[in-house]
Amino acid sequence: MKSELFLQMNTIFISILIEALPFILLGVLISGIIQIFVTEEMMARIIPKNKILAVLSAAFIGAIFPACECGIVPITRRLMAKGVPLYAAIPFMLTGPVINPIVLFSTYIAFGNNWEMVFYRGGIALLVAIIVGGLLAIQFKDSQLKNDVADHVHRKSFKGKFIGMLKHSIDELFSVGKFLILGAFVAAFIQTTVKTATLLDIGQGPLTSNLVMMGLAYVLSLCSEADAFVAASFRSTFSTGSLVAFLVFGPMLDIKNTLMLLGTFKAKFVLYLMGYITILVAIITLFVK
Repeated sequence: MKSELFLQMNTIFISILIEALPFILLGVLISGIIQIFVTEEMMARIIPKNKILAVLSAAFIGAIFPACECGIVPITRRLMAKGVPLYAAIPFMLTGPVINPIVLFSTYIAFGNNWEMVFYRGGIALLVAIIVGGLLAIQFKDSQLKNDVADHVHRKSFKGKFIGMLKHSIDELFSVGKFLILGAFVAAFIQTTVKTATLLDIGQGPLTSNLVMMGLAYVLSLCSEADAFVAASFRSTFSTGSLVAFLVFGPMLDIKNTLMLLGTFKAKFVLYLMGYITILVAIITLFVK
C-alpha cells in the first residue's frame, strides 16, 4: 500500500515538473534579456504624470515584462529609484508575474487549451492591481521604501551585457527551481495523502474554498510560470473561482516574496498591501462561476 502511494506521488511530482520546466526556462531567459537590455529609465519615461493614467499604464506594462514574482520585487525597487511613484510601481509589481504572455500561455496549456481560465486570471489580476494602485495613491504620499536605493549605472559592451544576461537567467533558474521542486512535491504529497473529502470539508462554501486555495498558493510559493499546472491538478476538487483565486493570489503574495517585501518596504505598508490583495482576490473571485 505504501509503495503504491509513493509511486502515485512520484508520478504526480514528475508530471508537474515535466510540464512546467519549459516555461520556467523560457521565462528566466526572457527575464534575463529584459533585466540587462531594458533600462529602468525607459520604463520611468513612459509612466504618465497623471495618477489614474499612471496606475492603468503601469498595470498593463506588466504584460510585456515577464518577470517571475521572485524577481519582481528588486526590479520594482530599482524602478522606484528611477522616479516611478509607489502607486504605479506596485500595480506593475502585481501584474508582471501574472499577465505576461508566458504565464498566460502556460495557463492556457495547463487547463487543456481553455481560454476562459486565461481571461479570468488576467482580467482579475488587472482589476486587483488597479484598485490597489488607486488605494495607495490616496493613502501613501511617499515611497515607503525601507532604505534609499543607491543608483549606479554601469556601461558594458554587448558581450558584457550578453554574459550578464546569461548569468542573471542562470541565477534566477536556480532561485526559482528550488521553489518549483518544493511546490511540486508538496502538491503531489497533498494529492496523494490528503483525501479529497477532507479538502472539500475545509472549503465547503464559496468564500472558504477560495481562502483555502489562496492559503495553499501562499504556502506552496510556486513560480507563476508553473503554478497553473499545479492548480489544474485540483480541478476535480475545487471550483473554478477557487482555482482562479489560487492563480491570481499566488503570484502576488507568497512566502518568499513576502520576505522580500518586508526587506524592501516598511512593515506597515506591507501589511496594508497584503490586506488589500487578500480581501480583493477573495471577494472578486466569488463572482467567478
